Amino acid sequence: MRLRVLAVAAVLSLGACGTGGETAAPAADASLVWAVETQPITFNPHLWAQNKARLLVHNQFDALVHKTADGGFEPWLAKSWEVSGDGREYTLHLREDVTFHDGEKFDAAAVKANFDQLRKPGYAPAVAAVNLAHLDEVKATGPYTVTFTLKEPDGLFLDFLSAPQAGQVSPKSLAAAADLKAGGPDLVGTGPFILDRFVPGQEAHYRRNPAYAWAPPGAGHQGPAHLAEITYRFLPEAATRVGALTSGQVQIIEGVPATEIALIKNDPALRLQTSLNSGTAFTYYFNLAHAPTDDQRVREAFRDAVDLDTVLASVYQGTARRAWSLIGQASPFYDATLEGTYGNDPARANRLLDEAGWTARDAEGFRVKDGKRLTLRAVSSAPFVRDRRDVLAQAIQAAVKQSAGIDFQVKIVDQGAAEQAYAADEYEVFENSRGDSDAGAALNLILPSGAAIDRAHLDDPEVEKLLAEASASSDPAERKELYAKVQQEVVAEQAAVFPIYVPADQVAATAAVTGLGFDPASGTPASAYDLRIGT
Repeated sequence: MRLRVLAVAAVLSLGACGTGGETAAPAADASLVWAVETQPITFNPHLWAQNKARLLVHNQFDALVHKTADGGFEPWLAKSWEVSGDGREYTLHLREDVTFHDGEKFDAAAVKANFDQLRKPGYAPAVAAVNLAHLDEVKATGPYTVTFTLKEPDGLFLDFLSAPQAGQVSPKSLAAAADLKAGGPDLVGTGPFILDRFVPGQEAHYRRNPAYAWAPPGAGHQGPAHLAEITYRFLPEAATRVGALTSGQVQIIEGVPATEIALIKNDPALRLQTSLNSGTAFTYYFNLAHAPTDDQRVREAFRDAVDLDTVLASVYQGTARRAWSLIGQASPFYDATLEGTYGNDPARANRLLDEAGWTARDAEGFRVKDGKRLTLRAVSSAPFVRDRRDVLAQAIQAAVKQSAGIDFQVKIVDQGAAEQAYAADEYEVFENSRGDSDAGAALNLILPSGAAIDRAHLDDPEVEKLLAEASASSDPAERKELYAKVQQEVVAEQAAVFPIYVPADQVAATAAVTGLGFDPASGTPASAYDLRIGT
């Protein structure tokens, strides 16, 4: 079988420096404290779902390949790979000098064990059903060679091999972890840091992996991490995080609130960095499965009732970028022709609702029909509420009531209660943003009928056909054209979604911290690997 060579071993000089920088001699006792907004639901990379937790995943776990800022891929745990001419076979040649934190050898058998685990029924259903839907077989074809055979070409397969969910876990710890779903110190990887303490509600502590010598070529340096240890403190209140930074209790914070950005920028002892996230925008997905959101006039009226620019300016004080599509502007697949085509038209919103039969009003000013109030319910899972989305929802709630008489009800509940509400179909609006490095992967999770996060119940065979064609293609231009058609159909033609804003990460640090940056593929904060105190 003729093979297309995509990477060669020469790209990565084993045990020596890569293209990203010189091998570093780590400081003996450098430590740092980083305050984060969100506590991870799980430390198991296979089950990663929170964009805010991505930086923790790659502290402890490495992926097989690394995605670069230009959308290409470079070696990581795999030093080279080939893809067959028909796009159905991927052969990876693994590094031979890598060990897991528990001393176990990283090899082809370990990779196979990870993928076998990912495909076990009920373990990681979203990954198995979407990311690995086309995977037919995984074979260790040599001690350090693994071959993936696909049922059909999948243009997103390499992207998955670079994703957090493909982080490699020691097979020994997969078998012995006390709580595999939650992960923790007894679930180990090959990464630059070792998780040795997790105190729920307080902090996670990592210590340096002194043996680490396999960073991707594009990293800022090679060899062990600069820091001897790093502590992540869970501080959900924005004011508390900022206060901890300005008082010197922590050296870095993420999730800088809009109200404090000027303070950070004006303090010469502090530095602020921001980055738009890739993937999908923060979007309200309407539930098309039942009334009243099965009526397109109601969906369009909801969007037209909101002056979104004013709402975002009020909540985020000019720091949030408005979204016009469910794909964010940071993605190469974003369709800019949607900009300015809908929204902020209260007169049209009221006309549409009148046409839909919601002509009467109750004593509180809400529209009613057949004795029922025009109510749209949103249920949010607390661990996923970030960026003042609760305040944002309140502002939208006020706007749709005042402009069109719509009763928008928002509840923030624990994850179990949210899942129960989704399963019982007790919602009309589902809010979501995805930080996938390839927006196509996110759309495959959300839009097809029966998908892992099928909350909109779009049930559109044409959209599913377009998504399948885009996923199978490796041609960026072809994929862009196909995803543009998806966006036009979902946003413009059906008004199935209300895009709100493009998520971004704001990170502030003391001036003494260097090496702080963002993952080139996702736009989220990078791991602590390149961090150091001083130059």
